[in-house]
Amino acid sequence: MKLMKSWVKSANSADTQFPLNNLPYGVFTTDKLEPRCGVAIGDMILDMSAAEEAGLIELAEDPVFDVPYWNDVMELGPEAWVALRARLQQLLAEGSAEQASVAPLLFPMSAARMELPMVVAEYTDFYAGKHHATNVGTMFRGAQNALPPNWLHIPIGYNGRASSVVVSGTDIIRPNGQTKAPTADTPSFGPCKRLDIELEMGTIVGSASELGHPVTVAQADEMIFGYVLLNDWSARDIQAWEYQPLGPFQAKAFATSISPWIVTRAALEPFRTSTPEREKELLPYLLEPKPMLYDIALSVTMQAEGGEVKTICETNYNEMYYSAPQQLAHHASSGCAMTPGDLLGSGTISGPEKHQRGSLLELSWGGQEPIDIGNGQTRSFIEDGDTLTLHGAAIGDGYKIGFGTCTGTIKPAIKFP
Repeated sequence: MKLMKSWVKSANSADTQFPLNNLPYGVFTTDKLEPRCGVAIGDMILDMSAAEEAGLIELAEDPVFDVPYWNDVMELGPEAWVALRARLQQLLAEGSAEQASVAPLLFPMSAARMELPMVVAEYTDFYAGKHHATNVGTMFRGAQNALPPNWLHIPIGYNGRASSVVVSGTDIIRPNGQTKAPTADTPSFGPCKRLDIELEMGTIVGSASELGHPVTVAQADEMIFGYVLLNDWSARDIQAWEYQPLGPFQAKAFATSISPWIVTRAALEPFRTSTPEREKELLPYLLEPKPMLYDIALSVTMQAEGGEVKTICETNYNEMYYSAPQQLAHHASSGCAMTPGDLLGSGTISGPEKHQRGSLLELSWGGQEPIDIGNGQTRSFIEDGDTLTLHGAAIGDGYKIGFGTCTGTIKPAIKFP
């Protein structure tokens, strides 16, 4: 597929993340406007509340854009999602007969502040990247026991906290927690000393499933509303002490950042690709009827306070071992009900090479090999004042499908108790 031309000139640049091919969904506010749903096009945002009020968008009998979140649109289902995208492309395409009516409803991105694009119903994080799982397992259990026995058979996950999901640009306060030094007789409480990122993709569930009823991988794919970049901030030292036997808790409960724009499945359709060849045959309920991953180039930059911006990781979403539809199908396989606005984290996305590792834990190999971040500085883990930014885009023929950035700056821990 080639670039689709828009009368919004900035949307026709090869450099924009938001061409007519994309049209991602977010929530924005300005000095004069309350938070409202918007659609990104080039360097502008279409005010969906105003478009609905003007009669340019009609998805249902009752308004769905009179609220500052996309959950009401999600609940209309896949047919409405297709209709909305088609209508938006009609309104914004080059030569649109309705350009004069739409143009006054566009706002510059430079004058907007982004909010969470949806009400996060619940949050689940997976551990579904094989290179990451192998690296971490090798560090802690040795190469022969890197992957637990179940890893090649199921996408492992845990239930996280929806209450601590924040939009890109939100400062992250360093967490306090209980840790135990290897040489100490008793644990202590205080600020995390091994703060880390996890480069992930987030999946937004748009359609509900019924309690007690599993879904197939194909059905799970149809339930997905879209994708975001996701940074599941991680307190490695807190996690090391608390995680046995039930897994992460406070080490992952303090913050999860997502990018502000939800990129739809339809926008990513040209970039579908297959999961890797299986080392162990999967059970039938996890088999994919078609390619379910996406070719999305990902990177992470790090900047110390006052320092240069340094790229520390470059990888791709196609490195995942389990796709989002597989993760969702497994989540619902027990009969667990899924809800519009549910957020699923992919798990850390790492590739086979060192520069493709999606966490500082891997990049510095547990702190043994500090990484260069420029200006003569190195890091094993994140220090106060550091800013971490996730970038991602699917690269097409003369265009790209981007997510915006997912960024956060670390602030000092709150003194407690």
